[in-house]
Amino acid sequence: MKILHNMAASAVAPPLDLAQTQKVRSALDGLTPAQLQWVSGYVAGLAARNETLPSAIAETATDPSNTMTILYGSQTGNGRAIAEELKQSAVSRGFAVRLFSLADYRPANIKRETLISLVVSTHGEGDPPDDAELFHEFLLSGKAPPLKQLKYSVLALGDSSYVNFCQTGRDLDARLSELGAARFVPTIECDLDYDETVAAWTDDVLDALPKVLESVPSVPRLHAVKRPAVYNRHRPFEAVVLTNQKITGAKSTKDVRHIELSLEDSGLIYEPGDSLAVIADNPPQLVEELLETLDFSGSEEVEVQGAAFTIRDALRAKLEITVPNLGFLKAYAELADSQDLRDLLQPERQAELSVFLEARQIIDIVREYAAPVSAAEFAASLRKLMPRSYSIASSPLANPDEVHLTVASVNYQAFGTEHWGAASTMLADRIAEGDKVSVFVEPNPRFRLPADGQTPVIMIGPGTGVAPFRAFVEQRAELGATGKNWLFFGDRTFHSDFLYQLEWQRFLKHGVLHRMDVAFSRDQADKVYVQHRIEEQGAEVYRWLQQGAVIYVCGDAKHMAGDVHDALVNVLVAHGGHDIESARIYLKDLRRAGRYQRDVY
Repeated sequence: MKILHNMAASAVAPPLDLAQTQKVRSALDGLTPAQLQWVSGYVAGLAARNETLPSAIAETATDPSNTMTILYGSQTGNGRAIAEELKQSAVSRGFAVRLFSLADYRPANIKRETLISLVVSTHGEGDPPDDAELFHEFLLSGKAPPLKQLKYSVLALGDSSYVNFCQTGRDLDARLSELGAARFVPTIECDLDYDETVAAWTDDVLDALPKVLESVPSVPRLHAVKRPAVYNRHRPFEAVVLTNQKITGAKSTKDVRHIELSLEDSGLIYEPGDSLAVIADNPPQLVEELLETLDFSGSEEVEVQGAAFTIRDALRAKLEITVPNLGFLKAYAELADSQDLRDLLQPERQAELSVFLEARQIIDIVREYAAPVSAAEFAASLRKLMPRSYSIASSPLANPDEVHLTVASVNYQAFGTEHWGAASTMLADRIAEGDKVSVFVEPNPRFRLPADGQTPVIMIGPGTGVAPFRAFVEQRAELGATGKNWLFFGDRTFHSDFLYQLEWQRFLKHGVLHRMDVAFSRDQADKVYVQHRIEEQGAEVYRWLQQGAVIYVCGDAKHMAGDVHDALVNVLVAHGGHDIESARIYLKDLRRAGRYQRDVY
């Protein structure tokens, strides 16, 4: 291996011992030059982000009896980031720590733990994130052992615009307690605006550790680790807009943008499958409508997280004014003294409440339940404006120092008035080439191309859900991967909504994309969607699965993801000799094996 030979010949002693060097040699043996290039970039990216390789999950002794084990389940990467920050803080105080994704943690090992901190999100309407599914299933089953030796704390992440807020965290907390485990700090539930809550929980955990560990052997003390500053939600990178191009036709009912941003000199590293978070301002026209509806002048002073702003500035850049959530609805029900809203919040009306929240923006509720409220009261009822995440639509190998996004502008009529999204309309209407956008990368390790370039992949991405698959195909082309690539794409019309049509045709022509099946729902009397194409091509889909293909799904979680899942079940029944139940088990096994990956929202 030329790379290792050069390392050994260096005047500087290599940082690896003999055993580690042998492991590296074994891992790299037989790789092609293109694969070595990818590994080089991957490892450099880990170093730049100050991460460890997936297998190197502990930097201290692995004995769980005198170690805090941090477990995380995360759909978008927020839980992972919180868990890693907790680990860094604990190590800097000298505590022994082990960190695991629940995807990599054997659930039965919970019986060996004495101290865990669990960070877990809730996906959609109360579901565990993909990487926590197996752990959740095990713990809630009859297989879970008594856990009287265990002390634990749970940080539950959720989105209170969903009725089953933080449900996964609640499930795991209740079950751990039922199995005899004891909370060493109270369980905390976090909404999207979680910075202060997470900081307080982290402090509570770290402050409690010395007392909790008094009864176990002494804990190895470690040197504090200084870590370089990185770009994140607290310190975003100001990316210059290189391109802002509409890619839907003039007759399209949608405005979809292809946006290219410069990452030059940022040091930001991403992989296909990751997301880019955008820090946005609210639509100015929506801010003015709210001020007018509530009869505010705009100059009233309010406090947001300990800082003073005018209500206009707070609504523009600090507070969430588009998507309503349970916290707002509960607060506004009291401000408006509305019995109708109080009744709607009752447990027996959860289904109705979900429909209510999904259909409305905050201004619709304020108009429907008008009430004299002060600017300070209204500001206190709103949660913090959070970054918006978009699947990255580019390969870093094909587009060095750039990141590309595919963004559909949210702009629609409802309740007799025009409505706007926050980040999407900012990117579509208020950002031009040369402007700057505040961004940071959100890694998504559960949505990754197979390490083996010979593995076939099936990509299912209607609408803007196709974004990561543009990155996937670019990446495989750059790496010279020989595995077959099959894309299912759908949208409304062929002539106006075929996103990246010329690129897909070029990929097909050059043999990078091997198959593409499309569904345009409005081009015929009967609507046709990607799930129909999947079933039409069911025999070939099943043949690819038998050949080891990995399935990827990206896009709408509420309808599309379920419809595609049902279509895959039907394929297995029709062509694989399964009944419905065994087909569902088959797909669950594929998910656990990393061969059925979803990035749905």
